[in-house]
Amino acid sequence: LFHWFIVVTVRYGGMPLALGLLAPLLPGFWVAQFSALFVALWVTAAKRPGAIVWGACAWVAVDWLRGWFLGGFPWATLGYALHQDLPLLGWTRWGGVYILSFLASGIGLALGRVVLRMLPSSTSDPGAEATSSGAAHGSPGITRSLVAIGITLVLAHGLGGLLAAEDPEDASLVRIGAIQGNIDQGEKWDADRRERILEAYVRLSDRAAEQGAGWIVWPETALPGSLEWDPELRERVASLARRHAVVLVVGGMGVEFEPGGESPSAYFDSAFVVDQEGGIRARYDKTQLVPFGEFVPLRGLLGRVFQSLARGLAPTDVTPGAAPYAVEVPAPADAGGAFRVGIPICYELIFPDLVRRFVSDGAGVLLAVTNDAWYGRTGAPHQFLAMTALRSAETGRFTVRAANTGISAIIDGRGRVRERTALFEEAVVVADVPVSRKLDSTFYARFGDVFAGGCILLALAGLVRSRSLAG
Repeated sequence: LFHWFIVVTVRYGGMPLALGLLAPLLPGFWVAQFSALFVALWVTAAKRPGAIVWGACAWVAVDWLRGWFLGGFPWATLGYALHQDLPLLGWTRWGGVYILSFLASGIGLALGRVVLRMLPSSTSDPGAEATSSGAAHGSPGITRSLVAIGITLVLAHGLGGLLAAEDPEDASLVRIGAIQGNIDQGEKWDADRRERILEAYVRLSDRAAEQGAGWIVWPETALPGSLEWDPELRERVASLARRHAVVLVVGGMGVEFEPGGESPSAYFDSAFVVDQEGGIRARYDKTQLVPFGEFVPLRGLLGRVFQSLARGLAPTDVTPGAAPYAVEVPAPADAGGAFRVGIPICYELIFPDLVRRFVSDGAGVLLAVTNDAWYGRTGAPHQFLAMTALRSAETGRFTVRAANTGISAIIDGRGRVRERTALFEEAVVVADVPVSRKLDSTFYARFGDVFAGGCILLALAGLVRSRSLAG
């Protein structure tokens, strides 16, 4: 899962190769602690009745804990392994990605027991119920288990397909373009390349406008400067919006000033909404920052050893926004009025509860902006796209994903990637996207991790019961 840490730390972090080769071990070690925690929980209750269901609940509890503990790192938790099993994605409207973790771990535990029962003699799993007489003695139990697993899979896929989202009937179609500028991470903040970077985004935006886009989305930190602090840059962007009468959603550096101050006192990873007249209509600030990427945790202790990687964005740590919320984006002229839109920024997309709050605040579509150039040509951009697709399945909202070097994509409300670009090439993706004006959304978008919370309670209750019986 984490081989790409080598690219991040060596190519862009300046770490010596010898140390960079060890970089994937750190996130791997961290995630391994949660896997070990599950194993420790499983052996306490594996022999009890209902152990498979309890084990699946315990896995969900551990998955949820990994996404919350010390700020959380829920990258590629187990449920994402099923991201292409489209019939199952309907369940995420109710339980989020955690319900997929429940299904995957439950089926995995059940199959594991079947395999262990087939061995001549097995004592490696306390719940295997193996006997010295071997597989022949246990064959009726094996058959029953396989039938139960098959029925569970059929029912899960059938019901999941029935639960899948349909395009909202009340939605208005908005033609939206996602711009992929393909700017090398090493060049993004080079002052000598500023004009070339801006020219590339303007040229690609012209192409999107020619294809009829009413909204045009640029990736995270696409602007080579501060839209609020640099009047020349602001006018270049405003003139583009006015020339085509389009709305621009652009990633850039947000700033704040102390009263009477001439230089920014705080820097933000932001997304700006620029209306058809060229005015800055709204700004959303990223709330979930990347540890050691955009800020150094425990800076007083670790700041002498570590520096954040996003040094071009801010001379110091990036400041987090207050909370995720939907912003108003003017509708194209033929639609009238305005829509509420969520603009999750990069790392925020791996946190399901955070993204669902955009929709619970009324967002009728998600305009996701990210910069995946850090990962190079590794599996990380593909992993990240899969996680982004689950956010659409959970909320029932289309996602338009604009990524600096790819993968940019159009994802429908079922979690299906309808269009996508290749990595490391200039590209424009334009599509008619349904944008809902109503507040109706999925159960998960309205209420969050209720399913995961139920699994946590059941896991704790089973753990207490097993302890009491053992006592």
